[in-house]
Amino acid sequence: MTTSPDVRPASAPLTDPVGTFVPSTVPTHWYNLAADLPEPAPPALHPGTREPLGPQDLAPLFPMALIAQEVSTERYVEIPQTVREMYALWRPSPLVRALRLERALGTPAKIYYKYEGVSPAGSHKPNTAVAQAYYNAVEGITKLTTETGAGQWGASLSMACALVGIECEVWQVRASYDAKPYRRMQMETYGGICHPSPSDLTEAGRAMLAADPDTTGSLGMAISEAVEVAAQDPKAHYALGSVLNHVLLHQSVIGIEALEQLDAIGETADVVFGCAGGGSNLGGLSFPFIGRNLRDGTTTRVVACEPAACPSLTQGEYRYDFGDVAGLTPLLKMHTLGKDFVPPPIHAGGLRYHGMAPMVSHALELGLLEAIAVEQDVAFAAGLEFARAEGIIPAPESTHAVAGAIAHARAATTDQTIVIGLSGNGVLDLPAYHDFL
Repeated sequence: MTTSPDVRPASAPLTDPVGTFVPSTVPTHWYNLAADLPEPAPPALHPGTREPLGPQDLAPLFPMALIAQEVSTERYVEIPQTVREMYALWRPSPLVRALRLERALGTPAKIYYKYEGVSPAGSHKPNTAVAQAYYNAVEGITKLTTETGAGQWGASLSMACALVGIECEVWQVRASYDAKPYRRMQMETYGGICHPSPSDLTEAGRAMLAADPDTTGSLGMAISEAVEVAAQDPKAHYALGSVLNHVLLHQSVIGIEALEQLDAIGETADVVFGCAGGGSNLGGLSFPFIGRNLRDGTTTRVVACEPAACPSLTQGEYRYDFGDVAGLTPLLKMHTLGKDFVPPPIHAGGLRYHGMAPMVSHALELGLLEAIAVEQDVAFAAGLEFARAEGIIPAPESTHAVAGAIAHARAATTDQTIVIGLSGNGVLDLPAYHDFL
């Protein structure tokens, strides 16, 4: 029985050598890395005054509960019971020993993957989608607007809005809208409305189309459109699927469960690999591990695996920048390629963002994690290798973490424990695999 967020329930260790599922429970609290950082992260700034944001500056777009979480320094934040009940539709997600992949690689390392593809929407994104939809519904909001890249976030928020009974309108990056029609169909099945971005439905979108009628779009463009629509409707709010502190807070259920599951079988992660675009999956998986490093002196390495086509952590500048193209969002201190950067239309559409979450960026600056850039062909080759060994087709985004882990495991000469964040499945991304093949 759990008496506090620091006390984890005991689970029976695995004894069957071919048994790979590690049990867990639905977390009761989210973990906030801000409580353990040796230096606080730089604050978000008002785009007009360049002064630190106050709650009133964010109120037109977010409910007060999320605004409070955005600036919170509490180590643990209680998860509302209604959100935990929605989590129970798919949480806890499994931690699986990748025995067949280990054998295929001939590595002495033990490889585990934390599989978020078991969620109804197929990725880690519902971890924050249901929380954001819940807090907005409690505040009386009847509609949420958002952007999406590959469509995992748009589908997840559409699902969450259906669960709490509010509307959802999504602007999807044009490259992904055209390449991934099944994601749009998934959103529409949940009741969401999906538009290609840039569109002619907003002032920002029309300006972008006038500047480049053939643009493939970007997450920064889609954010501008979604924010513009939300700001004009008093009953609507905007929901962001990555980058912001409250999003990474909600995603911490991934790492909290992974730590509990490893503890239950007497394992300690030597290195954790997560894909990185905006930072939600990486932060959600790794922050509880980093927090334990800071508090208890453990030495788990964290490796962010980003696409070489959009390398904000490995090649971006660490400075204040807008989160969107039109400059409607607050200024965030982050690793950025510049708000006007339009990446090539890579298959991992969920990683096509010009900047990285401020908290992830700050952690990199403090040396709490490291980053590598992975070429698209290398990522897809790793995805195929994983699928043919373990049976699960990883989402294109997830293949970047798989590629990083496989390279590390192949080079390993000693027994060690590797954890991969498998952020989603690629069942609706098969055309991308087909193109690669």
